[in-house]
Amino acid sequence: MSAMIILDVIMAGRIPQNFIDDLLTRTDIIDVIDSYVPLRKAGRNHQALCPFHDEKTPSFTVSQEKQFYHCFGCSANGTAITFLMDYKGMDFVEAIEELASRAGVEVPREGGISHKDSGSAELYELMEMVVRYFCRQLREHAEAHRAIDYLKGRGISGELAAEFELGFAPLGWDNLLKDLGNSNASQERLARTGMILRKETGGYYDRFRDRIIFPIRDQRGRAIGFGGRVLDEGTPKYLNSPETPIFHKGRELYGLYQARRKLKDLDHLYIVEGYMDVLALAQYGIQNAVATLGTAVTPEHLDRLFKVCPQLIFCFDGDAAGQNAAWRALEISLPLLRDGRQSYFMFMPEGDDPDSYVRKYGSKQFEDTSGYVPLSDYLLNTLRQDTDQKTREGRALLVEKTIPYLSRLPAGALRELLLKDIASYSELSVKDLKQLLQDKQQTQQKQQRNIHRSALKQGDSTLIGKAIRLLLHHPSIAELDKTSAELTNINVPGIEFLQELLAFIISHPDTTCAGILEHWRNSKFERRLNELASMESPLTEKHEIEAELQGIISKIKQTHQKKQRLARSQTISNLEELRNLYTADHTPDHKEQ
Repeated sequence: MSAMIILDVIMAGRIPQNFIDDLLTRTDIIDVIDSYVPLRKAGRNHQALCPFHDEKTPSFTVSQEKQFYHCFGCSANGTAITFLMDYKGMDFVEAIEELASRAGVEVPREGGISHKDSGSAELYELMEMVVRYFCRQLREHAEAHRAIDYLKGRGISGELAAEFELGFAPLGWDNLLKDLGNSNASQERLARTGMILRKETGGYYDRFRDRIIFPIRDQRGRAIGFGGRVLDEGTPKYLNSPETPIFHKGRELYGLYQARRKLKDLDHLYIVEGYMDVLALAQYGIQNAVATLGTAVTPEHLDRLFKVCPQLIFCFDGDAAGQNAAWRALEISLPLLRDGRQSYFMFMPEGDDPDSYVRKYGSKQFEDTSGYVPLSDYLLNTLRQDTDQKTREGRALLVEKTIPYLSRLPAGALRELLLKDIASYSELSVKDLKQLLQDKQQTQQKQQRNIHRSALKQGDSTLIGKAIRLLLHHPSIAELDKTSAELTNINVPGIEFLQELLAFIISHPDTTCAGILEHWRNSKFERRLNELASMESPLTEKHEIEAELQGIISKIKQTHQKKQRLARSQTISNLEELRNLYTADHTPDHKEQ
């Protein structure tokens, strides 16, 4: 199969862009957001307390005209599709399907191919073949005993190895390549999954060599990547799949699929650092452990886990690196700790990790809750260190240190209890402490608004930027055909995109700001368009808007004409200079008489 045919297969099954454009014209962002976050009318727009950060006064604004939301506190913004992705944790396709369901229409696919048969599905199928290949090598390869001996030495049984589908990548540069890469098309697919790497001199070689292999599955059980542990003293000790179209380290966790399959009702999960930690705990009957994939814990990790169970327990080494990782996890957890969610910390003795600890002391001691440190205790105890609470200055310092963390906690019982504790330590009333917290939040929000507005003002300083902003806010401006014609043969930076935007609006006369933003989602223009869409337009009357656009177009034409005149003038000047030089070189010398 040729590379062009492969590309056609990958492209087939996508949702047609014209369907997305039409769907957004059928969708009212007010109805979508209001079904999750109650909105109230405020002038031309609707407002609410921002669902993406904690605040006392509403800074979350939704424009029905633009079909766009923006928060002046945390700068979250987007369309109805973006809201479903960020607030409900949907992926792009799921968000489209949700809006289509609301509109009562079916989601079509290009080529009549369903989503499950799209290009990504082809990669998932390939990854399953790779899993079977590595498992087969662990059973059959002549050197597999080295991997098996290592796993036995770490206390991993054959049954557990089979449950987690552990495999073996033999020593050599092209073992997988020979088995699954017997055509140009298959090699291209293997390269897209990160399983083989391109040589500088041409051709490919295997990414994983002489390693124990840990397949990584997503929540739906699809193989998406691999981890590999070296068998000798080579480096790196652990190697992971790279970022690919189906694998994103910052969102996925090793062992989550197996934990959910084993335990139908998860009431708590252990978060550890390595593959072997997950396996060791599972070997001792602790099936509810997951590991990050060579990265620090991310908000996406924790948001996903909190949707699975209400209680997370972070397991870290007791050394300085473990303490730093724990504090980072605490900071990331704070905004996610709505009522009903809990975070705890376990610190291993020096020299131990969860793997060695459970093998030394057993599962009963590992699961002993008396060793868990609640997040609130860890926060307070850390902040109170090096703070002299016997002095007013020390107590004031404690308040100053704790307010930024309290401001990140969602309103609820935990924050109220922490406020009472800090008020007690600082000898302030809870009322005064709340007022300080509120003042601090309002000051920060004001600073963020000013920074945002300043950035947008600077970003809108060009004529092209002003024209794009007007069209984003008011795509129904009259005489667009005339406007487009006036820009023909104009040569200034950004004119190509402005013409492209005009062409899109002309061909989609019912489009909105949201439709424009979604049309250019994931393009190099996406961020700039979102910035311009976030600005408030001072103009409301149609004739004012039309006049403003025509004035901008006239200035663009004048700028172009001025540059042309300067260029011609420079050309004439250069010719004059050349002529003078030529004349001087060919003038005969006159000797003095």
